[in-house]
Amino acid sequence: MKKIFLLITVTVCIITTSFAQGEFRMGAKAGPNLGNRIGFHLGALIEVPISDKISLQPEILYSSQGTKIESGFFGAQVETDIKLDYLNFPILGKYHILKGLSAELGPVIGVLVKAESKVDGRSRDSKEYYENIDIGIGIGASYLTSIGLFGSLRFNKGITNTNTTSEESLYYNSKNQNNISQISVGYSF
Repeated sequence: MKKIFLLITVTVCIITTSFAQGEFRMGAKAGPNLGNRIGFHLGALIEVPISDKISLQPEILYSSQGTKIESGFFGAQVETDIKLDYLNFPILGKYHILKGLSAELGPVIGVLVKAESKVDGRSRDSKEYYENIDIGIGIGASYLTSIGLFGSLRFNKGITNTNTTSEESLYYNSKNQNNISQISVGYSF
């Protein structure tokens, strides 16, 4: 938790310095999340140049993630749809390879907003079975056009276990990470 606080503090300091110098880009983006379950993401970003080739891009994204599980229990097939909604905070370092094209890498910190499990059409709140904080690594690429439109591809690899270690349920006691691919389109100015 101390590392997360330190990372956020450093990011805020860099952004504040860039605002004072007037060198930054702001934007909005949205697109699908692709994994075991198709979801979406929507949010805002700020790109802060550090040098000609390197910039820092913190984002705030609402992200719908999760998985679908099919299992058999005493001969009956059961389908479970698990929907996990997060407020994600990627803090990406960007390396500008060519004009408009950049590679991205950095931590993704997620705060669980909502967790819902749907079994055979019946929904229930399942937030108690999942950790409130999720940590991962984002790696990807983006292309910015001269008019401010951009597209990006990213893979977020989960590092931490999303499930709580509850003695009450064997079903949720396994270890899982959030691993999703994101396709985004957006506009920055």
